[in-house]
Amino acid sequence: MPFLPPWLWIVFTITAAAAQTLRNAAQRDLLDGVGAAGAAYVRFLYGLPFALLFLGVVVGLTGRHPTPIGSHALGWIFVGALAQVLATGLMLAAMRERSFVVTIAYTKTEPLQVALFGLVFLGDRLTGPTALSIFVATIGVLVLSWPGSGRIPSPKTSAGAVPAYRSPAILGLCAGACFAISAVGFRGAILALDGPTFLVAASTALVTGLLVQTLAILLHLGLTNRPLLRAIAAEWRPSLLAGFLGAFASQFWFLAFAVDSAARVRTLGLVEVIFAQMVSRRLFKQGASPRDAVGIAMIVTGAVILFRA
Repeated sequence: MPFLPPWLWIVFTITAAAAQTLRNAAQRDLLDGVGAAGAAYVRFLYGLPFALLFLGVVVGLTGRHPTPIGSHALGWIFVGALAQVLATGLMLAAMRERSFVVTIAYTKTEPLQVALFGLVFLGDRLTGPTALSIFVATIGVLVLSWPGSGRIPSPKTSAGAVPAYRSPAILGLCAGACFAISAVGFRGAILALDGPTFLVAASTALVTGLLVQTLAILLHLGLTNRPLLRAIAAEWRPSLLAGFLGAFASQFWFLAFAVDSAARVRTLGLVEVIFAQMVSRRLFKQGASPRDAVGIAMIVTGAVILFRA
């Protein structure tokens, strides 16, 4: 890889985090019309055309074309693509149970889970500061999920109890785990592609991943839920915005993955918690309770320790 400015990944990551916050807000607005599953699907179905456009722009600017995708890279893409679809659905389901900003905070345990997956699957060693960051952020999640911390009313079962699998903490943490798997998968795919430039490799991985996701979603809905597919088509105007913002955010996440590790990128990506707080106050008129604020601060502190490890 040619010499790149050491701060380039920072620009890519902050841009991606800002766009992702806006995309999450756009998807949340679709919940009433197409439900959590439909809102999760639109970012992929409507994002693919924009990803193709971005790839065309990159090819035009660089004059370099994508290289053939080998089985190793394709395997990583499948892992990243399918984990991302599941993560998005879990995140939106959590938003039904808790405020926008707190849900984002739950999912932002992802950098810590990226580090853990790196240890399990790649043999990456955990340093003392890394272990400390995991401890601090985990305590922050416990603070956020502790009863009485400003939880909004949750749907009840016929027996009057909220099912455990619909707990916002469980949904959010599972979403974070799937996002972590997705980040590792896409980072592996970009490295395995070995494209002519990091711009082309990142854009090729994005298009391929979205193509896999789109085909899987269309096949699933075509076989099991055609009414939802029609509802998604009917909501094409707001879905276009979510698709564009999703593809735009992913483009910059992939560019960041191409030039630095997934753990560092996702750690810096915690600035999304701050962006989410701003969006929550301006668009949804939601705020975080003092306990939520403490939990969010601890998660961010843990991520900062990880970043400096």
